[in-house]
Amino acid sequence: MQEVVLEIVENKPLSSQIYQMVLKGDLTAIKNPDEFVNIKLENFYLRRPFSVADFTDSSLTIIYKVLGEGTKEMTSLPRGTKLNVLIGLGNGFTEFSQHPLLVAGGIGIAPFVKLIKEFNERGIKPTLVYGEQTKDNFVLLDFFKMHTNLYLTTDDGTLGFKGNSVEFLKAHSLEFDKYYACGPMPMLKALTNYSKDGYLSLEARMGCGFGACMGCSIKTINGYKRVCKEGPVFKAEEIIYE
Repeated sequence: MQEVVLEIVENKPLSSQIYQMVLKGDLTAIKNPDEFVNIKLENFYLRRPFSVADFTDSSLTIIYKVLGEGTKEMTSLPRGTKLNVLIGLGNGFTEFSQHPLLVAGGIGIAPFVKLIKEFNERGIKPTLVYGEQTKDNFVLLDFFKMHTNLYLTTDDGTLGFKGNSVEFLKAHSLEFDKYYACGPMPMLKALTNYSKDGYLSLEARMGCGFGACMGCSIKTINGYKRVCKEGPVFKAEEIIYE
């Protein structure tokens, strides 16, 4: 973990509720896709955790959804704003299979940008099943169409398969050796019931974000583990759903 001050160089909407923020500074402490960062906002007591969408040694991209007062305020932060950020948090995706399947639900698409680039650098074009409630919620489709074998699902049937990502998988026998998934907990639970051959990126409410408060603990076959410290990425077979 490292505390740094980063400067906003871009903060723009990707859809009506989802924004992309790019920050510059010393990002060398970030090593893997889907580590997370914890951002301090003025007038808010707790930091806000966000998945790392993309990074270099000097640039960080996060994709965030407006869910409360903190993220709403973030949308108005102009270029040049400096933020205090904890980086190098969590374990991220560290293993890369030969025939990967990526499964994203909603804002769970955020950590897959860098992961896809990592696969592409290895000469692998992953399959991506990306689910949303409706067609207007999708983001970065041009990037995903270029760099993945892309399948889209919508709950209301306005684009692609009508249904969620797991329902699509049950209806289509896609070949894969490991899957990488991020999305709402009901989706992850259904995916685990479908197959345990993969990795799950979990979301949780966090107090400290670095393992001290135990507030984000989840139950696993090896006892309770902290999403912020032992996670956010876990093997699917580890998780016990309550």
